[in-house]
Amino acid sequence: MNKLLLPSALLVVAALGSGLETSELVGTRPPEWKVSNWINSKKLRLEDLRGKVVLVRWWTAPFCPFCTASAPALNEFFNVYKDRGLLVIGFYHHKAATPLHTEQVKTYADQLGFEFPVAIDPQWRTLRRWWLIGNNRSWTSVSFLIDRQGVIRYIHPGGQYVKGDADYKTLVKKIEELLDGALE
Repeated sequence: MNKLLLPSALLVVAALGSGLETSELVGTRPPEWKVSNWINSKKLRLEDLRGKVVLVRWWTAPFCPFCTASAPALNEFFNVYKDRGLLVIGFYHHKAATPLHTEQVKTYADQLGFEFPVAIDPQWRTLRRWWLIGNNRSWTSVSFLIDRQGVIRYIHPGGQYVKGDADYKTLVKKIEELLDGALE
């Protein structure tokens, strides 16, 4: 194969793989999350959020460049769309070899400017149930977009989304469609 064509071919395979990676979950209801501590919020239950569009993003810090790169978009989505019914929730999943401390997660969330609710997902219990168990996933920094009835309508399978890139534009379009009732 031509060496110049190989990177393009790999990008096509990656793009196709990411769609296949999420297709079995879109249109389903995720199970209730199992998280411990909440930052910037009282304890939330997924069941109690019916009527809202919910964007759930798993993140880790401080060494995840994808999480850091996506933080401005999450903050923007929260600020621009919260009055229209979007709730952004960050799910912290600890990857460091050091022990997990809630105050450290709060510091990370503050550094990223997160004012929306942040849950701590100990031992990745919810991440495993929603995303990892039974699947060979490429990313743990996944985002789920859930409609007002509690059904998954879109999944960004990981990596980053940054204002202006294609993934960011797709997410904005999906959020607006759900807020307008077009995807439900």
